[in-house]
Amino acid sequence: MSPEAPKILLVDDDKDLLQLIAMRLTAAGYAVVTADSGESALASLTVSRPQLVITDLRMQGMDGLALFDAIHRDAPSLPVVILTAHGTIPEAVTATRRGVFSFLTKPFESKVLLDTVSDALRLSSAPSGGQGEDWRSGIITRSPAMEDLLAQARRVAASDASVCIYGQSGTGKELLARAIHRSSRRAGAPFVAVNCSAIPEGLLESELFGHKKGSFTGATQDRRGLFQAAEGGTLFLDEVGDMPLAIQVKLLRALEERVVRPVGSNEAIAVDVRIVSATHRRLEERIAAGEFREDLYYRLNVVKLSLPALSERREDIPLLANHFLERMAERYGRTRLAFSPEAMQRLVSASWPGNVRQLLNVVEQSVALSATDVVPVSLVSQALDVRDSGLTPLDEARRAFERDYLVRILKITSGNVTQAARLAGRNRTEFYRLLERHALEPGMFKGAAQVH
Repeated sequence: MSPEAPKILLVDDDKDLLQLIAMRLTAAGYAVVTADSGESALASLTVSRPQLVITDLRMQGMDGLALFDAIHRDAPSLPVVILTAHGTIPEAVTATRRGVFSFLTKPFESKVLLDTVSDALRLSSAPSGGQGEDWRSGIITRSPAMEDLLAQARRVAASDASVCIYGQSGTGKELLARAIHRSSRRAGAPFVAVNCSAIPEGLLESELFGHKKGSFTGATQDRRGLFQAAEGGTLFLDEVGDMPLAIQVKLLRALEERVVRPVGSNEAIAVDVRIVSATHRRLEERIAAGEFREDLYYRLNVVKLSLPALSERREDIPLLANHFLERMAERYGRTRLAFSPEAMQRLVSASWPGNVRQLLNVVEQSVALSATDVVPVSLVSQALDVRDSGLTPLDEARRAFERDYLVRILKITSGNVTQAARLAGRNRTEFYRLLERHALEPGMFKGAAQVH
């Protein structure tokens, strides 16, 4: 089997049928992962994202439609095929209206199943064109949320639709924009990036559209703008939410008419570029505040892709940290570098307000200061410059919740233990034990205002 064989998650509580269908799919060249319940299927999805899910409809516990709903809350672009021995037209209509890719009634011919699988896999990703995974080089992940985002990005790359990438600073918006470009029909043409917040308003128009000699002080020769530099390719407008209103008007005209007019010129120049933009701002709020044009928003936001924060994809932190460590080891000529277990735990549990960019900075600082080949937790903590981790251990989180809960109901009942125990669903003895565990005295709350 090819290491790049499409991966299929197969779900059925009939283990004999599960094995039979798995054998058919494996023989057809697919990589098959099996699960005997909806719950175990969801657990599998948290580890690795397949290109297709095939599930039985009627199962003990979570049925096929409930599994579909759970999958599509987190991975709306992942196609799901539902199998059933109890197929009815109403069930099929309900399933397809909710977004299920296909609905097959058992027993079915192998050819019907394989044709359906082939159709679903064509939907789940754009044709590779022999690229393999090169199109997404630089994006390191094993996060199901990121894999779903990349599947959406590759699909939209096949079109010429404008894309707007949303994400916090440091999440890798330009990396994703470059991946979209590499997977598009424009891959052989230039990718040109401009940070709209880094260029003064007086220069941004010239930067984007070019200028004629003598059009302003310092314009000593004709200059092509970035639209022309990106001809046939992709123009990436980073932090587009910070673009001045006066330039927004001219950008909208360029997008609608597919022409640019250099500063100081009376002639329009036709351009053929695909626009990918990015912002860390909520453009809807900027529109409401009169700081961003609604008509430009709809031009740029044809397809919206939202990059998760690093704190939402913690399973990627060890991968990224070790990748950056290898890069730093090469830069500093230290081939045996590694993080101590405690240092890696601190990295995984940190809050990461600066996302991947901050992680790179922390790794580089830790390596630069480390006197040994094993980077200690003390240097990671120093680089993070925080005392508390962003991810609290389970026992600590449980204790904190329990204490806050007890404090709340004691305030509500003004320290009346009988009422508080009744609200908590515990008898007085159990409730007193809880109070002792957290060193809480009911008398401390006698003066609290009672909520009616």
